Amino acid sequence: MSKANHILLLPKLPADLVRQLEIQYIVHIVRNDADYDIVIRSNAEKISAIAVMGGTPISAALMDQLPSLGMIGCYGVGYDGIDIGHAKSKGIMVSNTPGVLSDDVADIAIALMLAVYRDLPGGDAFVRSEKWVHGSYPLARKFSGSKLGLVGMGRIGAIIAKRAVAFDCEISYHARNQRDVPYRYFDDLVELARNVDTLCVITPGGNKTHHLINREVLHALGPDGIFINVARGSVVDENALISALDAGEIAGAGLDVFDAEPHVPTALIEMNQVVLQPHVGSATYSSHQAIMQLVMDNIAAYFAGEPLLTPLS
Repeated sequence: MSKANHILLLPKLPADLVRQLEIQYIVHIVRNDADYDIVIRSNAEKISAIAVMGGTPISAALMDQLPSLGMIGCYGVGYDGIDIGHAKSKGIMVSNTPGVLSDDVADIAIALMLAVYRDLPGGDAFVRSEKWVHGSYPLARKFSGSKLGLVGMGRIGAIIAKRAVAFDCEISYHARNQRDVPYRYFDDLVELARNVDTLCVITPGGNKTHHLINREVLHALGPDGIFINVARGSVVDENALISALDAGEIAGAGLDVFDAEPHVPTALIEMNQVVLQPHVGSATYSSHQAIMQLVMDNIAAYFAGEPLLTPLS
């Protein structure tokens, strides 16, 4: 592999991926906002590829600053931070890493449902604080046999549905288009929310889905409803969610993603009916290795003049 190939590495990429790329290419690393101007101004003409964490913004302006840029390799499935339309107009190829993390995200979605329904964090705290010796823990809710609504029926949504079927859940879904799946389709998201016990979001982020889950949807979910988000924080109107939880308009929530993560609203942190996770849907050893390898394979394919393995544009 030629060391003449220059790659721009944007913040938050895993350290072991950075080390692997440093072995094979000349890398230019942006570690924080202050680095952008210095790194790009000094190397703009040389940089022909970018490696970026899913969700990290890559604007049209940044692409325009890099005249040799031909490829963007995204670590993760979500690519809502990348201006795909502008990349396509400039002939810049973009890849992400679908498939390799689907099982893990589906697992965390089901785990959040069980954790909220059975109040697993509360039970854990009850035992650790030795309150059990003074009496039994309150009754919880049954998840098996409940009605699950999925917002999104792509690769991950289909796997979540498959797992939920094993719990005898009745599956319904909302998506831009009806899919060839054996579940009830709702073209109206509010109607889906009104007809389920649990509403789980697994749809791409970006402008088209910004605040898709709003006050009306949450109100339709109802006072016994559970909300789960393993998609993007931007898909949910977080203020509306907090208000719905605070007012008892919905019963609880399980959240792996947040609008301004890693910053989480204090109101959510203080709510006992909410289970919080630090965006770990795909954070397993096996997924990390597979994602990292696919990022490197896409970059290698680009520099070799071969088709990308998982192209977006």
